[in-house]
Amino acid sequence: MTLPGTVFEVDAVVLDIEGTTSATGFVVDVLYPYSRSRFGALLSERSGDPAVARAVAQVRELIGEPGADAVLVEKTLNAWLDEDRKATPLKTLQGVIWSEGFARGDLVSHFYDDVLPALRAWHSAGLRLYVYSSGSVAAQRAWFASTPEGDLLPLVSGLYDTENAGPKQEPESYRRIAEATGTTDPGRLLFLSDRPGELDAARAAGWRTAGISRPGEPYYEQGVGDHARAGTFDEISISTTRSIT
Repeated sequence: MTLPGTVFEVDAVVLDIEGTTSATGFVVDVLYPYSRSRFGALLSERSGDPAVARAVAQVRELIGEPGADAVLVEKTLNAWLDEDRKATPLKTLQGVIWSEGFARGDLVSHFYDDVLPALRAWHSAGLRLYVYSSGSVAAQRAWFASTPEGDLLPLVSGLYDTENAGPKQEPESYRRIAEATGTTDPGRLLFLSDRPGELDAARAAGWRTAGISRPGEPYYEQGVGDHARAGTFDEISISTTRSIT
């Protein structure tokens, strides 16, 4: 289903990042190697940091090796990276590394050309904007604070990941987000993603959905199922006005 003539009457938009606002290729080709080259130093030099220690404990639990040393933990992280596994401790440690890389100016986030103008326009129109990504909240914060147009975090009302919301293909995760945002009518939330499984889960939780289908992205050929489909954010029409019945 394509979007012409469709107007979403919602109060908030929840954004996926990879493949939706930003190129998956940038994450895979730039951010993944950046984190891979720094896992070892992070694990050996920062093992006492609470976020690092918690993530390492989660890795050990997931692989069933409570005594796993830093070498095995690093090997596991790299294997998960190769699989593009959405493991929470992997995303946490990547977030720590990426946040520092963005802060140093080593990294600048990527957005498709149609995205930032749309986000500014929606924010100006009174829409609340949220992010729900498998990348950690720390990584999301750094991503939006380090855009080619500067710090855009003020546009975003909240950030959600697999740790504070849950897995992205489970409806309960979207219910948690709706509750956290104070939304009493889930039909007033619009979720944008390139992954049909995520869109299905959001719709099962009562949300409105639109699939973003960009040529060259991993899910482009698969499509977005029976969800409304847009090629760019320009094609999405949103109204904040509630219908009177």
